Amino acid sequence: MADRLDNPIDKRQWFFRRSSGGGDGFGRFAEATARFMGSPRFVLYMTIFVIAWIGANLMLAGISEKAAWDPYPFILLNLAFSTQASYSAPLIMLAQNRQDARDRVVAEQDRIRAERNLADTEYLAREIAGLRLALQDVATRDFVRSELRDMLEDLRAEIAADAANASSNEADAEAEADGALRPLEDGHTGQ
Repeated sequence: MADRLDNPIDKRQWFFRRSSGGGDGFGRFAEATARFMGSPRFVLYMTIFVIAWIGANLMLAGISEKAAWDPYPFILLNLAFSTQASYSAPLIMLAQNRQDARDRVVAEQDRIRAERNLADTEYLAREIAGLRLALQDVATRDFVRSELRDMLEDLRAEIAADAANASSNEADAEAEADGALRPLEDGHTGQ
């Protein structure tokens, strides 16, 4: 479909038409091919193919020299390997280039994230430093606790002194009370 309504639809054949994906489909194909060629399954399939190729040619060469389609030096097999290598090498390189591009994007995003984290950390460090400077004028929890402890000790000492004074006053009062009721020398109580 046309991108805009004032542009006519392209009537070219489908195999001449350019895709709007920018070659992304071929890149995905190259990555899939490279991924498959690097797998143990591919090595197993290739090993089975080579064994079958060589076995069939040796067996047919044993029956008749003309029956084998690729006799002993296996030149056709060598040509097939060369062709496969000539096509797979650029596909693997394309897949690696695409992976490098993705890695560059990820590295750039990591760099941006690291810069943002560094800026946030520096901001928080400045804020903490500002708070520490502001807290120098404010009484801290430890300072308040030590002042309360000192006041508590002073109150305890004052209470202990008052209690000692009260007990000595009581002793004096008892002594006076005992002295007031004590009989005088002539035998009277003094009342």
